[in-house]
Amino acid sequence: MHDNVPSDRVMREWGELPYYKPDQNGHVWNNDYFGGDLDGIRSKLDYLKDLGVTCIYLNPIFESHENHRYNTANYRKVDPLLGTNEDFRELCKAAKTYGISVILDGVFSHTGADSIYFNKFGRYPTPGAYQSEKSPYYSWYHFWGNKEYESWWGIDTLPNVDENNPSYTKYICGDDGVLDYWLSLGAAGYRLDVADELPDEFLDNLRACVKKFDEEKIVIGEVWEDASNKEAYGVKRRYLLGDQLDSVMNYPFREAIIAYMKGEAATTFRDRIMGILENYPKCTVDVLMNFVSTHDIERAINRFGGQPCDDKSKDWMASNELSPEEYERGKTLLKGAMVLQFFLPGVPSIYYGDEAGLQGWKDPFNRRCYPWGQEDTELIDYTRQLAKIRREHPAFAEGAMEFLVLEDNVVGFARYIPENGSSAVILLNRGGDTTMVSLRDKAFGRYAFSTVISGICDGDAVILPKNSYAVISAVRTNVPNAR
Repeated sequence: MHDNVPSDRVMREWGELPYYKPDQNGHVWNNDYFGGDLDGIRSKLDYLKDLGVTCIYLNPIFESHENHRYNTANYRKVDPLLGTNEDFRELCKAAKTYGISVILDGVFSHTGADSIYFNKFGRYPTPGAYQSEKSPYYSWYHFWGNKEYESWWGIDTLPNVDENNPSYTKYICGDDGVLDYWLSLGAAGYRLDVADELPDEFLDNLRACVKKFDEEKIVIGEVWEDASNKEAYGVKRRYLLGDQLDSVMNYPFREAIIAYMKGEAATTFRDRIMGILENYPKCTVDVLMNFVSTHDIERAINRFGGQPCDDKSKDWMASNELSPEEYERGKTLLKGAMVLQFFLPGVPSIYYGDEAGLQGWKDPFNRRCYPWGQEDTELIDYTRQLAKIRREHPAFAEGAMEFLVLEDNVVGFARYIPENGSSAVILLNRGGDTTMVSLRDKAFGRYAFSTVISGICDGDAVILPKNSYAVISAVRTNVPNAR
């Protein structure tokens, strides 16, 4: 246990089910913790490097008094359960030697009510905005009546801030402000929570601050829709016009991948994917955060293997795990989804534990402890192989894309570098019978094939057993080859 951990935190055993039931007043305290800290991540860098990881995105690490830590108590201090600010510096320093960057979660649309800024419950010695109009943080918040205040989606533990308040903007984005501070300790950038609730002027200032520190630092936004035409609170957003976000969380890709693997037509899958690729600038496409699970949605293995959980109670989610048959079905479809996740344009992002078969319905059950000692090692090996293929072929980093095969259960596409034609062709059988794809088909007319990177080839034919994929190295020409 680290020093200075508040006594009101409930320490649990690793692997136990999170508390989720409300108390007699209907409040869920989110005050149970299971261990794990920044030094623990540092001790697993060998595992992460071997898996193929080049970047770690951490959910909030700042001091907070609920386990999700989206209710920041102090932007300039690591939560004491996770370690110290120096531990974060050491993590970034060690990760860099492995070629791994560390990105932080920036939660800037609201703070915690239990914080040095608001201090509703008097935890901190100096007056907060809730206690006194003389607090230096009072102007950050909107009060009315008898200490009523604006909060995020009506949740009174998350008071909203006025991001364009000069004092708040300076605190976050100013010289030696919050952004500068963590970048100076080694952070590679920020993923911005609820980006659609951050006004344009604040996003402009935030990006300017990050890029002033280092042009290579990244700014990623949590946007659930097509970020190129997003409208929020009656304002058409300009996330991707060059002065705000470098990238976004790619929820549209995730929905397309899930739907296709569950049976949607290949042509619909193509249209969903191409809609995003055609709308986004290429510099954004190349760094899109591609995932199939996150902390805000059920894990993909549950989505694929189990029954829909949207109408299920938390009691049901707590007491239901996938049966062995459901797990195998979910795992099989997850593997196909990962092929698409790793080889479509963008950067694959693995939600911790997905590679090990960790299950989880919706929050908090999708945030359970990593299954050390009970990992699905076959799935880990599969993930490692996908990462190796992606890392070793240059077309996957910044290559263009075109679809080549759109059949009932087989989809095929190419990633290629226009300047030199270096290409990789990917074929996926999502679950149909064994299929043979002829590389002499006119769909492949521009491609001269060389090496089978993964899969089964028999002469000019690729054999795709049920639930399998193939990757073939090729060179693309501007003129179709004579067949």
